[in-house]
Amino acid sequence: MSDQSVKIDRNNSISVVLIEPDIPQNTGNIARLCYATGCELVLVRPLGFRLTDAALQRAGMDYWKNLDPVILDDLEDFSVWASKRRIFYLSAHGTNNYAAISYQAGDALVFGSESSGLPASLLTVGKAADSLITLPMVAPARCINVSSAAAATVYEALRQINHWSSSIPGNIGDGDGDGDGVAES
Repeated sequence: MSDQSVKIDRNNSISVVLIEPDIPQNTGNIARLCYATGCELVLVRPLGFRLTDAALQRAGMDYWKNLDPVILDDLEDFSVWASKRRIFYLSAHGTNNYAAISYQAGDALVFGSESSGLPASLLTVGKAADSLITLPMVAPARCINVSSAAAATVYEALRQINHWSSSIPGNIGDGDGDGDGVAES
């Protein structure tokens, strides 16, 4: 599931921040996402696992050796790091649809831990800055897996930043069989 004909400009990257992640498999999946998309991975301690955890390594595949995540010691370090960036906090408490944001290179997407979400202090900061965003879902669903949320949001941000169109050359769904993504009569 790779379309390497669509180029990702590493100069147009964003950061993916995981606040106190609990589950190594999710962090490994998000690490793989960051590697594949050229995004910066930022982990904020405490982590619910060791960076040498087998499940983390397995989910991140062999990409870990090529990834240089930023590791911040706590929320105070995160606040200093975040002060220089435009930040969007993903939360079920968000009021802004993730696809309605106009993303820019250098933005940071912040995800809370799987067990407790974003800390109250970050929810307060996000609400005050009107930067709490959410993914739409049917009621009564409250949330989706953090690695799924990260993938949806990262690709939407990169689609906007890199000006990817919705009709990518080679789209086989146009019905005329020539693979150009354009239906011809």
